[in-house]
Order: sequence, then C-alpha cells, then structure tokens
Amino acid sequence: MEDNTTTTTTTTDSPRLTYYDIAFAKPREQNTAAPNPWKGRYALNFKSIPYKTQWIQMPDIAKTRQSLNLPAGRKFADGTDFYTLPILKDNVTGAVIGDSLDIANYLQVTFPDSGAGDLFPAQDLNFVCPGAVEILVPLSKREDDSVHPDYALFNTNVDWAFTLHCQLTTKGMKWDPEVREQVEKEFARRAGLEKFEDMYIEGKEERRKLLDSLEKTLEALAEMYKRDESGPFLLGERASFADIIVGGWLRMYSKTLEEGEWEQIAGWYGGVFGKLHGALQERFGIVH
Repeated sequence: MEDNTTTTTTTTDSPRLTYYDIAFAKPREQNTAAPNPWKGRYALNFKSIPYKTQWIQMPDIAKTRQSLNLPAGRKFADGTDFYTLPILKDNVTGAVIGDSLDIANYLQVTFPDSGAGDLFPAQDLNFVCPGAVEILVPLSKREDDSVHPDYALFNTNVDWAFTLHCQLTTKGMKWDPEVREQVEKEFARRAGLEKFEDMYIEGKEERRKLLDSLEKTLEALAEMYKRDESGPFLLGERASFADIIVGGWLRMYSKTLEEGEWEQIAGWYGGVFGKLHGALQERFGIVH
C-alpha cells in the first residue's frame, strides 16, 4: 500500500521538487532512518530548495520506481533487481533521479549557487574500509561511478563500514504495524535467513564485540575528521556531500541502537561522529 502523506517546505501547494522517501512508523519525521534517503534529504536541505516528501511503504518501492519509469537502482548478488529509494522528481524539467549521489549532483548542477554552496568541493577522500567482503545486499557501488568518482568511491567505502555492522540496528527499526511483517520477511529473504529475528544480535557481550569492530573500522575515517580541528566537517566549518554520506549512516544508527550504544559511538575519537551528526541535524536535518 502507498502512503501519500506529504508535507512541504513552503506554503505553496506545489513545490518544484518531490522527494520519495521510505515510510517508517509514524511519526515519520522522528522515526525515518534509512541512510541513503537521508543522504538525499540532507542534500536538499543543504541546497535550501522547496520540496515535498512523498512517503512510500517498503512493499511499494518497486512499483513506485516502475511507475516513474526508473529501473532498479541495484542488483542482488543473484542478479535479481533491487528496487530502492530515494527518488527525486523535478516537476519543472521532468527529470526523475533514483540514486542519492545522482540526486546531489542534480541539485548542484541545477541550483549551483543555492543554499550552502558547492556540495562537491575538492578534498582528500582517501578512506578504505578494512575487512570489506562480498555480501548479499548490494551497496552504493554502481555500474557508472563517473559522476564525482572520488565521492562515489568514498560513498562505497563508508557504506561498507556501516553495513558490515548493521546487525546492531535491525531490532531497532520501526515500521508501520500493517506492513511490519511483510517488511521483515523481505529483509530476511535478502539475507538468506528463515526469519527476521535471525538477524538480531542479542546479549551485551556479542553486541560489545560488534561495537568494538565498528569502532576499529571507523578509526581511519575519524582521523580524517581530525585533520581540520575547526570541525565538525571534513573541511572544518564547511559541509560537503562527503559529510552527508557519513551523516546518513549516523542518523540510522542514532535511531536504531539499543540504549546507551549511540552515546558510545558519538563519543569515539574525541566525539567526532557525535559532533558531525549534531551539526548535520541542526543545519540540514529538518524533515519537511
């Protein structure tokens, strides 16, 4: 089923841009937590362009993309199509974009001087995720990464780092009751498991081990945030899409971890991730 609830950044009934995001449980503004849609939303708010949100239930994502003549954004390891959000539709030009990096690029090209400026300033983005392995669920690596290739590679490595530890977050995801069972069955299918509960990681000791692994995995990324001590962004006081890439995942973890765990992550390495998340939420975190 499709939830057509929309809100808008302005008083007009028809803003130029429509943003398709995953419908978590109500209140959506509080519970929305998917990392890639948050990358696109941060970029929209960075550019200060009026838009409305159309919330799409997880089971309706495939038909939504198909209705907009968008192919699947990724493929699973077995070659089947993986239909994802976000999607941005420009109601003036007719453009429809179905990938968070492409959405950010479209906003930069179409509205180069709007909002906080350039989403893609030149910078050193040499972060490699240690321990990356092939998994069933596709990440942000695409068929064509020629659009801002340095940012695209950074996006892939950051996605690896957090996805490898996503078992920490599965139990904390909040879905509408009427679709929860369907959504959880689909997640289990993607992971090759019999039931969604098999994705949980229970027990303080097991969770601590995975948190320790995440902390070690993010060490090199944290060091990048220490290069400019004026912070909280990679370029000091200047935000970019690279910060948004990390921020999309920080939003997810901040909303789905067990009590006290987000506070641990926020405090790692002198608090660089907590400061980044706080700054992004304050400046670009409004859910319109």
